[in-house]
Amino acid sequence: MDRKDWIAGLEKGLAIIEAFDADHPRLTATQAGQRCAMTRTAASRYLKTLVHMGYAGTDGKLFWLMPRILKLGHAYLESARLPRLVQPYLQRITNGTDEIAYLAILDGAETVFVARSSNHRHMTSGYMPGARIQAQVTAAGMAIMSALDPAVTSQWLAQHELRAYTPYTVADKSKLHADLQQFRRQGWSLSEQQLELNYRGIAVPLLDRNNAVHGAMGVTMPINNEDVEHAVKRILPVLQDAAKALRNLI
Repeated sequence: MDRKDWIAGLEKGLAIIEAFDADHPRLTATQAGQRCAMTRTAASRYLKTLVHMGYAGTDGKLFWLMPRILKLGHAYLESARLPRLVQPYLQRITNGTDEIAYLAILDGAETVFVARSSNHRHMTSGYMPGARIQAQVTAAGMAIMSALDPAVTSQWLAQHELRAYTPYTVADKSKLHADLQQFRRQGWSLSEQQLELNYRGIAVPLLDRNNAVHGAMGVTMPINNEDVEHAVKRILPVLQDAAKALRNLI
């Protein structure tokens, strides 16, 4: 990007917003500045601007995000073409499997779930649109990475640290690389108790007619008493049919 087109103030304002997370729900101007590599004075000005616009709240010392900030994320969910295009197919997957179906994309180190469909039995469970999970512990994230150019996948592995969530999480990069190669060969991915115990995910990459990957569709469900072979036979054909139908529409 040409530097003359770059707006540094916008970059810093967005960095301030991203400074807040589950581990840092409330920040002083000093803390926000430290997290964004800027002075306390500069951070304070951005925070006060966010307060004035309704995106942040303050008690005079601490700052926190306000519900208005959700408008930024919902702007994507409401305007992006891909979630709207895929939504009917997610419902088709749910109808064919009786499980929650998701559309996810890859954003840096994380899988972002941007659409879902489920029956009434699952309305209060699973990931909601906007949820962000480390990519390698989700079937959708691994399906996307397995469909990328191998050089891009290798670069991703080199740039991101892998966190273990359960005793079954694949946190070794060599093992993950081998798994991704296997998923690439077979055209689908499997996640067994990677993020939560007793949960399984199965996903397929969402490809266009030129084999470029745009995301992944997947199902996440309790393992219960169903073995993996039966689960794959029950879920995978429905996912593959939906992905095939979308291939020429993306």
